Amino acid sequence: MHRAKEAMKASDGSLLGEPGRLPLSKKEGVKWQRPRLTRQALMRCCLVKWILSSTAPQGSDSSDSELELSTVRHQPEGLDQLQAQTKFTKKELQSLYRGFKNECPTGLVDEDTFKLIYSQFFPQGDATTYAHFLFNAFDADGNGAIHFEDFVVGLSILLRGTVHEKLKWAFNLYDINKDGYITKEEMLAIMKSIYDMMGRHTYPILREDAPLEHVERFFQKMDRNQDGVVTIDEFLETCQKDENIMSSMQLFENVI
Repeated sequence: MHRAKEAMKASDGSLLGEPGRLPLSKKEGVKWQRPRLTRQALMRCCLVKWILSSTAPQGSDSSDSELELSTVRHQPEGLDQLQAQTKFTKKELQSLYRGFKNECPTGLVDEDTFKLIYSQFFPQGDATTYAHFLFNAFDADGNGAIHFEDFVVGLSILLRGTVHEKLKWAFNLYDINKDGYITKEEMLAIMKSIYDMMGRHTYPILREDAPLEHVERFFQKMDRNQDGVVTIDEFLETCQKDENIMSSMQLFENVI
């Protein structure tokens, strides 16, 4: 129940370009910059909470747990290399690895695990399809399993990456068949899966046709040459120039 409340709180009013409050500067000539993700915000990430729930003492509230646990006896191989590849500290990586091994003793996460995680955090909707798409985005080599190294590299981009890194990751999520282009159908499939996962308990309440409207609006802006597909260059250029789209990148803090 606590997890459900946390997920609801995180998703409230800022879904995909329709945030309750846009974090944009009112002053002319001041470019909006993404706020840095705080420790508190990091602890709202579903995947981080899932991992650390297994390392918290019995009966404690994992949302109050620090990533840097006092005693860590587990250590991933190539820790120094992972620290160089990601924006996590050594202690954070050790803590994440400890929880990862507790939850996944084989050292691999499969798609069913992702579906279970997101069904727990978003019980008010159907998270199955979104979990499928998200898993495929993490599963870079497409072998049906995610190693710890791939997992934390992806998490690092989503939680602490630059705007450019996050946008490239988002493009990969939307490019379902990995052919280097986003079609309107692909974008709609992702968008619909997120709306389905959020269920009917979001605020403001979402209409049935909201995903399609959203995609039509986004696609009109992004498909610069009107050829029916969006390239990575079109995606990056449009997103970085459009303040409303940039504010909607809060998606990653809300549903990862």
